[in-house]
Order: sequence, then structure tokens, then C-alpha cells
Amino acid sequence: MSGLRIVRLANFVTPASGGLRTALRELGQGYAAAGHEPVLVVPGERASDRDTEQGRVITLPGPALPGTGGYRVLADRSRVRGLLEALEPDRIEVSDRTTLRWTGEWARRARVPSVMVSHETADGVLRTWGVPGRAAGRLADRLNTRSAWAYSRIVCTTEWAEREFVRVGARNVVRAPLGVDLDHFRPGRRFPAPRDGVVLLLCSRLSVEKRPGMALDTLATLRAQGVPASLIVAGTGPLAGALARSARERRLPVEFLGHVGDRERLAELQASADICLAPGPAETFGLAALEALACGTPVVASASSALPEVLGTAGLAAADAPEAFARAVRDMLARPEPARRESARARAELFGWQASVDAFLSAHDAPARAVRKEAST
Repeated sequence: MSGLRIVRLANFVTPASGGLRTALRELGQGYAAAGHEPVLVVPGERASDRDTEQGRVITLPGPALPGTGGYRVLADRSRVRGLLEALEPDRIEVSDRTTLRWTGEWARRARVPSVMVSHETADGVLRTWGVPGRAAGRLADRLNTRSAWAYSRIVCTTEWAEREFVRVGARNVVRAPLGVDLDHFRPGRRFPAPRDGVVLLLCSRLSVEKRPGMALDTLATLRAQGVPASLIVAGTGPLAGALARSARERRLPVEFLGHVGDRERLAELQASADICLAPGPAETFGLAALEALACGTPVVASASSALPEVLGTAGLAAADAPEAFARAVRDMLARPEPARRESARARAELFGWQASVDAFLSAHDAPARAVRKEAST
């Protein structure tokens, strides 16, 4: 079978994006290596069209969403529709459950098999934005029912993320875990420098759905309990300024690094921390947490998220309260350091990107190895 043209559409991707940007890159490279033709369409400040290691990347001008720290969306439906028609995809893959859901209906009319990737739970995001629990659940059920009807398949990265589709009776849900670069993220990157207390690390976009303030509250709780802890924050977002002010006012030892675009530097940070914090309650996988595990660093994560499923015994789950997170940090520190770091690395080794690529291609009914076809002119 010849290679398939897999057109992927994604919103909320910026140069400072984390997990989604990584997943798009790794999957695109995997599709190309398997002999397929990946084409990624994303919003940006201006139009561009370039060939990259992850395939062709087309940027369409899209407006920035106020209060999101630079996120843009593909808002011009007619332009996106025209591009899809011109590209003549064999498959489409959509990484946006809200503003791009209409592409599933386009694919049905065009008789193009389609996949929507669930990178977060609908009710989890609605709850973090303040929608009351029952109302969030009802609205999420309506959205998920429509999505399951519109797309050929829904891809969920964990069983936890799959539950909200099972709840509405969706029968077209498949599981495909994400992965981690085990060669790049490894324990050997750990700084040999002497330590002054416990080093906590938060690698996250600083936005409301990620709950980054929990990391500061956890640090404050630990220090009040006599634990000599400090916090490093790698990431940026709309809450960056407020978090920095809060740390200063509370006299907390927090170092804000902003967006760390250097992958070498990021891996060194993840390998050198004692514990990585992952407080986001709506995370369906958590690539930053998995990268920390690959570096030998255990993770304390929100029990409301999918991360306990990913972490296994290499991490601890905590209720969404500073006292619970602080207690989990102390419990993790009570384990012998060599044992906890070996456990973290062993867990990460269960998640390679090739298995992820194969699972996503299976969701597309695409061969894991295809004969590349000539690009149409």
C-alpha cells in the first residue's frame, strides 16, 4: 500500500507550547518515517509553508485569543476548508476538541476518514474554568456525543481520558499512548553540583487549567513544615506575572525561567530536580511528567488527572490541595533516592515513541510501513 496523505490540524500551538507541540513533532516524524505524507496545519501570526522533519507544515494567519498568553486559532473556516479541499487528504487528524470540531463533519461529507485526538477531558477543562461540576458534566456529554458522531474515530491517550466517551456510549474510541525520547531524557543529565535542600520543578504552561499556583502553595506548605525546599518553574503563560508577584510577596524561593526552548537545558533541569510537580487536574497524559520520569525524577501529580495511570508506582497522586501535595512530596522523599530514581526511569521505558506512532497509524487504518507515493502537483 502506498503512503497516505495525513493532514493534521491543531490549534493552541505556539513556539512556547509544551506537550502538544512535542506530540505533533514526534508523530509527524514517525508518520514520515513510515512512508506516509504528514501535513500539519496550525495558526500563526503570518502565513508560511515549509518542509520540515515532521513533514510539511502550513501556517495560516489566526487571531490571538485574549488572556491565553499567545494562543492562536484557525478562525477562518472558508480558508481552512479551501486548503483541505486543495490538499485532498487521505486522512485528517484533529487536535482541538472545540473550535475545529466542524472539520469532522467536513470529512464525513468528503468521505475522508477522520480522527480526533483527545488531549484533555472536556469536563475537566470546563471545571477548571469555573463551570460547576454537574453543569460541566452535562455540557461535556453533549460535546463528546457530537464529536463521536462527527469523527470516524476518537483517540484517547489513557483509559482515564476514554471514560467520558464511554459514558455517552461512544463506540469509535481507540487507545493510543504518547511517548518519550528515552535517549534525550535520561538520568545521566543530572547536575553533579551540591544541593542546598529539596529542589522541586514545575514544567508547565502557566495557565488556569494547569493550576500552577498549586506548586507555590505546596512549596509554602513544605517550608512551613520545616522542609528546606525551593522551586524552579520552567514555562510561561498568562499567569506568569501573577505567580511571580505572589512568590515575591510570600518570600518564597522560586526561580522563574520562562519558556525553556533549549531541549538540552530542559532535560538537565528535569534530571537534576528531586521531584517534579504536575498539579493540572485535567491532564490526560502529561508529557512533561513522563520526560521527568525518563530522567529518573519521580513525580507528584493531581489525583484528578490521568497521570496516576501513567506514573504507576514511580510517582504519587495527591488530592488537589497544598497539604495533600506536600504530604505526597514528603512521602516520596522518604523513599531511598536510588530506588525512587530507578523506579522512575524503569516506568518511562515502557513508553517509547515508536509504539505511539504505530498506535496512531492503526487508528488511521494506515500501515506502519508504507511505500511512499509521489507528492501530487
